[in-house]
Amino acid sequence: MLSERQGKILALIVQEYIKTAVPVSSSSITKSFKKDISSATIRNEMLGLEKIGFLLKPHVSAGRIPSDAGYRYFIDNLLRNKSLTEDDQKTLQVEMLKLKAQNTRLSRTLAKTLSTSSRCLAFSGLIEKKEYYDFGMNTLMNDPEFNELDEVSRISASLDIIDEKMDKLLSQLKDGETRIFIGEENPIEEIRKCSMIVSPYRLENGERGVLAIIGPKRMEYSKNKNLIDFVKGFFNSKGAKALFFSATGVNLINIVS
Repeated sequence: MLSERQGKILALIVQEYIKTAVPVSSSSITKSFKKDISSATIRNEMLGLEKIGFLLKPHVSAGRIPSDAGYRYFIDNLLRNKSLTEDDQKTLQVEMLKLKAQNTRLSRTLAKTLSTSSRCLAFSGLIEKKEYYDFGMNTLMNDPEFNELDEVSRISASLDIIDEKMDKLLSQLKDGETRIFIGEENPIEEIRKCSMIVSPYRLENGERGVLAIIGPKRMEYSKNKNLIDFVKGFFNSKGAKALFFSATGVNLINIVS
């Protein structure tokens, strides 16, 4: 277990790296501390975090980036829940109501909605029908982590055969669980340079579906998990009713399940 100061430093590094995609220096972390702590002290703490495998020093950079283990510790112990903004909620509400009215191309529209809101790659599908759609590959290609064509090709190829991967993926999930896989934890080998947030859901008619957001390890975990839970929550009757009253102006209700 990390000390309070080590935890704060790790959280600051993760948050800064999520924003910038640039290795984080000790001087930038020092500025975030209100107490009088020297840059040398911060450097020593960062070195300690590197020694236990929570930080990495890429190439010749003086800064550090989180490792898979660092992200996992951050998510399990330091991540603060970031509620969806009213704009995000309203956008999702409108899209979900359109889905409810149209009742067509459900999986593709869900993937598009999640991708647009998360700025990541998303996929959605109905498990029994083996009907899966993905959306947002172009968005993913804009991230600096995926500027190599070979890496993008591997991700694209894995989505082409996602139906063959689904049994292995779902075997690691409990019914209704929203799970975060980081890098090497990922049950889909071809996307182990990414993080994935995934959850099964069930429609009112009993059909089982799955939602997932795939992106760089520095994705906004709290927001993206809430996006999936929000969309998943729409498919129970209570969520749909709350969503109706919210969208018609009676009340704005966060229906994260």
